Amino acid sequence: MSAVHDSTRDREFSPTAEENAESAKRRQILEGARKVFLAQGFDGASMGEIAKVAGVSKGTLYVYFDSKESLFEALTTEEKRGLAEVLFKLDPDDPDVRGVLRNLGLIYLRRMGKPEHISSIRMVMGAAEKFPRLGQAFYEAGPCQGIARLKAYFDRQVEAGRLSIEDTEIAAQHFLDLCVSGMLRRLLFSVGEPPAEAQIQKNVENALRVFFAAYGPDAPKQ
Repeated sequence: MSAVHDSTRDREFSPTAEENAESAKRRQILEGARKVFLAQGFDGASMGEIAKVAGVSKGTLYVYFDSKESLFEALTTEEKRGLAEVLFKLDPDDPDVRGVLRNLGLIYLRRMGKPEHISSIRMVMGAAEKFPRLGQAFYEAGPCQGIARLKAYFDRQVEAGRLSIEDTEIAAQHFLDLCVSGMLRRLLFSVGEPPAEAQIQKNVENALRVFFAAYGPDAPKQ
């Protein structure tokens, strides 16, 4: 392929300056919305306040998002989807399954225990009763994505004989639930301080012990 054809193809697949500006403006609006929603909750937030904090006109805001609900849905789903992509980067060929899961559990709990993350969960739960679609979108973009990625990892480990699991989707849910056991509920009710590193490590080690007792290669057949 000639250099001319290469440069033409690059232009076809590279974002234009206008597209980059549109993307930056959208991110600017989402960041402003995140601040307002976290501070005032879904019901307390207004499109006018969001436009003000985002540094755009109200007219510009409505060009990108036609309602507060659509803006809230975009914000929560993008944040949860991005979090799932960051957390669940698992190497299926790494033979140290315990090490992979320990690293995942530590990162997962450190993120889950952050005050801003707990606030975002409460915010979605508060809006979900009135707008069930928002709760569903949040769940599908976050927890469902994480479980699907972990399930795929477990499928490979079962094939390699490193784990003994009949239902890898349930096993993925079990591992994540074991990691947050006794911690997430307390944080959601604002009981105590965010978990210290020692508590996080203890939770993960307990989760690994129970998980491998049930699903390790030498575990009783299910």
